Amino acid sequence: MPEPEPAKRQHHRPAPFRASWFEDMEGGTDPALVSEAADRAAAVLVRGAGRSDDAEVAERLLHLADVEGIETIAEVWAGSPADSLAGCLWRLFVLRSWVHREPVRASHEYDAGRSRVPVAEVVAGVADPPGPDELKAMVDQVLRGIATGDFADVLLRASAFARVVATGRAVLSEPSDADVRRMLGLAEQLGAAARLELEGRLA
Repeated sequence: MPEPEPAKRQHHRPAPFRASWFEDMEGGTDPALVSEAADRAAAVLVRGAGRSDDAEVAERLLHLADVEGIETIAEVWAGSPADSLAGCLWRLFVLRSWVHREPVRASHEYDAGRSRVPVAEVVAGVADPPGPDELKAMVDQVLRGIATGDFADVLLRASAFARVVATGRAVLSEPSDADVRRMLGLAEQLGAAARLELEGRLA
């Protein structure tokens, strides 16, 4: 897998995510080692980037799935528990990937649900009206918060957004019950992780 050319950075800044972190995980690698590496990489990303005020770090983190591929990230983080840093990152990137892949559907479902959960709408912080471009900008801004803000706030905003979408799905005829449950489950997992983060127990 080609590695993106590293940008020049000062030594005190957190190291950006590197494709080489994945290379040793291919093939018959011990699952325990993969899990350990996944947890370590997630900790570096969240705890390292969270101490940076460098906009470049935020952008590189935001576009991690674009550079590495969501499938590659899935191999590393998809099996991580929802109450872990790795599991949280996986769910955040899945949410962003969905919004960017289906922005019209996302905006339709969000618009259908926002009047029914107004508190969650305020926490999510989506522009009014919540069109496709506005939702893509919102979800990108939420993920930038991993590097520029508080991780608990990132999780709370993502959870609120997912809850509004799940509510919208529940009142529309197109989505299935399974679609509603999946998005609601995502909202609940991110919300629970946010509470752990606020208590200093998310690792």
